[in-house]
Amino acid sequence: MEVPSALRKWFVFHFWADYVFAVPLFVAPVWFMGLLGWECVDPVASRLVAAALFGIGGESLLGRNADAESFRTMLRMKVIWSSTATIGIGLAMVNGAPTAGWLFFGIFLGFNLLWTTWWLRMRAA
Repeated sequence: MEVPSALRKWFVFHFWADYVFAVPLFVAPVWFMGLLGWECVDPVASRLVAAALFGIGGESLLGRNADAESFRTMLRMKVIWSSTATIGIGLAMVNGAPTAGWLFFGIFLGFNLLWTTWWLRMRAA
């Protein structure tokens, strides 16, 4: 099976989206999260999230020219990551997290829908 060029382009977009958030979250977590309304920031947890974004986003770029089986594996990981992140952020939001958390919720939900759709397409092919 040929990997659709649109999916390869989404992987490159995903790299940029992850790194836009990962770099400031890693370099200056208290400052960056403060801009988004967080008053209490754990720099270790923030940098751990940044590390996950670096890893997943980096693999999106590095793996963009892989074969179909590699894409299925990467998509499965992206579905697991984005679905659990969406659920976790949603739980935090109903327990009083800063309003900017809804932005992250929406971003992860959007990526989850995107990756789930592509995973189902690739699995069926």
